[in-house]
Amino acid sequence: MENRSATSSRKPRADAQRNRERVLEAAKAVFSAGGPEASLEAVARRAGVGIGTLYRHFPTREALYAAVYRREAEQLGELAEELKGEPAPVEALRKWLRANVEFVATKKGMAAALALASTAPPSELTAFSYERLTKAIGILLNRATAAGEIRADVSAEDLLRALVGMCLLHDQPGWQAGVIRMLDVLVDGLRVQAAARKPARPSAKG
Repeated sequence: MENRSATSSRKPRADAQRNRERVLEAAKAVFSAGGPEASLEAVARRAGVGIGTLYRHFPTREALYAAVYRREAEQLGELAEELKGEPAPVEALRKWLRANVEFVATKKGMAAALALASTAPPSELTAFSYERLTKAIGILLNRATAAGEIRADVSAEDLLRALVGMCLLHDQPGWQAGVIRMLDVLVDGLRVQAAARKPARPSAKG
């Protein structure tokens, strides 16, 4: 009897956690898409929960915003850890930068859809995400630099600022594709040319 009681008492917590994760994943998708359909009701529908369930987990719009924002930053940090084991350092860096475009899209979509008074997240979230993202990009950038494939005079902060700047300057529908195209140009421009990586051959004497 005790075991059954303990199991039944744990189920609501497990279900609640699953509902919370579904809401966060749905919010990411809905807000990234943007547009007039990006509402809290749309998030609840996509998550397969009632609007009351959404509000139980996130009593305010800002609470949902903060939770999605923090979760995205944490996932980007985890992605960098996964990518650092890939055999091609430059491509690992490129993949991470492309994933970050989705993070900015989610942030921009939430700010518009939730009609926040300010598009900026709270200062503690800004500090958290900046630290997390700078560390993540540094892991991949340093690896590519150490391999002699990316020029060494670019810092993680430089690259992160360039990425965010490109995202914020684009606001038309479908802007992510344009930013990703420019990211490819940026990464390719940072590559050390093969000729520069190889020692020059001695000239043949006639």
